[in-house]
This record gives sequence, C-alpha cells and structure tokens, in this order.
Amino acid sequence: MAYDVTLIPGDGTGPEITEATRRVLEATGVEFNWHVHQAGLAVLEKTGTVLPDEVIESIRKTHVGLKGPITTPVGKGFRSANVALRKNLDLFANLRPAKSFRGLRSRYDDIDLIIVRENTEDLYAGIEYQRGSAELEELIDFIGRTTGAKLNKDAAISIKYISVPGSRRIVKFAFDYARANGRKKVTAVHKANIMKFSDGLFLQVAQEVAKEYPDIQFEDRIVDNMCMQLVQKPELYDVMVLPNLYGDIISDLSAGLIGGLGVAPGANIGTDYAVFEPVHGSAPKYAGQNKVNPMAMMFSGVLMLRHLNERAAADRMEKAMAAVIAEGKDVTYDLKPRPDDPTSVGTSQVADAIIAKMREM
Repeated sequence: MAYDVTLIPGDGTGPEITEATRRVLEATGVEFNWHVHQAGLAVLEKTGTVLPDEVIESIRKTHVGLKGPITTPVGKGFRSANVALRKNLDLFANLRPAKSFRGLRSRYDDIDLIIVRENTEDLYAGIEYQRGSAELEELIDFIGRTTGAKLNKDAAISIKYISVPGSRRIVKFAFDYARANGRKKVTAVHKANIMKFSDGLFLQVAQEVAKEYPDIQFEDRIVDNMCMQLVQKPELYDVMVLPNLYGDIISDLSAGLIGGLGVAPGANIGTDYAVFEPVHGSAPKYAGQNKVNPMAMMFSGVLMLRHLNERAAADRMEKAMAAVIAEGKDVTYDLKPRPDDPTSVGTSQVADAIIAKMREM
C-alpha cells in the first residue's frame, strides 16, 4: 500500500534536505504518493502568503505532511507558516524527541527524552493588546476595577490562556504516547507555585488524567527546577508534558543535550492530521550549496514512519542513520570534530551513505 503524503519542500535549504529525506524514505521500501506543494518565500510574491490555502487543503486530504523549513519574514506582518498550520489543522501536540547517538558532540551519552508540548494555548495563543490601543486601555481599566492592580498604561499585554479541554487532551496524548511506546513515566512541568490559576489548572488536570493510567508513573516539576534537573541528571526523566511556552524552551534545551537542532526532529499532531518537520531554520545563506545537515528532517521522517505504523522501516532507517553518524565519515561539516574538516560531505552524499547502510542490513 502506498501512503498519500503532502510534501512541502519549504524555502532556503528546505528543498535540498527535503529531497535527501524523500530518497531515504523511499529506500526503506515503504511506498509513497507524494503530493508536492510549495510554501514559503518562493510563493510569497505570487500568492501574497507564505502558506497558500492549497497546502492546507492537501493535508486535509492526505492527513499527513512532511515539511521542510520555511522562512518567516521579519517585520513584514506575515504570520509564521508553522503557527498557521497548527491553528488551521488543530495540531495541538508538538512532539520533540531528544535522543543521543554515538558520534554526536555532546556532554551526555545516554539522553532519551520525549517532550510533549501543547501547541495552541498559553502565551502563544496570540491574544495580545498593543501599547497605546483603545483596547489595551479598556483592559487595564477592567483589571484595575476587578483586582485593584494599577497598571501603567504605557505597556503591552499578552494573555496566558489555559483551558481544561486543552490541558486534558495534551496530557492524555503524553500518557497514550508513553503507553504505546513502552515508556515508564510522565512528568508534568508547570509554574503552579506562582501562577496558581492558569498553571494550577494545568497541573490539576494532569493529576486527574494520571489516575486513568495506573501503569504509568506520574510526577510533576516546577519549570525552573526542571531546567536544572535536565542539566544535572537527565537520566531521571522520560516523557515530559508542558504548556506551550515552557515546552518551547525545554525542547530546545533538550536538543542542546544531544548535539543541537541539527539532529532534533519534530512533529505536530492533532486528532485527524499530522505534520512532520525539522525544528531548525531554513538557513537561506546556504541555499543551493549542498552543504547543510539533513539529519533533523530525516529523523522527522522516522517519526512519520512510526506514525504510519511502519515501525520496522522506521527502526531500520534510524539504525542506518545512527551507523553513519557513529562512523563520522559521510557527514556534513557541523557533525565533524572541526567544521573546516576537508572530508565533510554534502547533503545528498549523506543520503547516499544512509541508503547504502540500509541496503547492507
């Protein structure tokens, strides 16, 4: 059976790492019908947006997307394509594994973490009031009347929004993922000691959901302590579930434990749709140079295979990638001991090496 997948090459170096990933995925023996759609700066001038409607409609039909990085124009008033995809398709769960592989430069050797980040609420919900606006003044007056707090009107305000349904579904996602993947523990991360109503609600819901999963250990950690714990003793943690802002920070911290964003995969998953993508930027200055590391997007492809329940193919692809990284011969400059190493290879050569490894297995 061939899987219908929406393929979004992206811009900058996106098309190069997308093509390398596509070749490796096809080499697993799994068959795909790729529905290719363009997004990003390449279509901005023509369509007036970095995310044309046809891209979203394609994912609605295929239910699965594989996306290269897309540049968000700075100061141009365009919303991030990533945020728009999450909102339009209700991709409420951001899945960010952080796993050590021999050969990656890191202070740690045995990291194996899963970060589950809520994707639609919290301070990233986009509820903001601009400095000097009438709406802001009205809000400040309301806050003063109801709380007694006297806020300076020369300010801006963002709303931290956390709901019971939003919290419940992300915590259930974390527990379901843990159960399906043989994980033993879920840690809810929060700041409920200070934000007793919003983060307190998240923690309360997490505690209630945990009772439905007696086979999975549950604990909670305050977010600042969690940062210290991950640096000191990351081996104590397994699956972490977090509101949006903390999840953004902790996922990048965890990527730093394994060698950086160049090897950090990502997935945005909802009830009906899922989009898999690397979490690093588009690096437009390297576009067309066959230079950048495709591993993060390839690991995202591994996540996609597992989502499609092609676990044997996913394991084989990951094993081949791990072997190439461990050998350290056919890797890009950033995975070499020195970035000026003349033996560094290009993006497409990394794909060639991984495909060759899979053929040997």
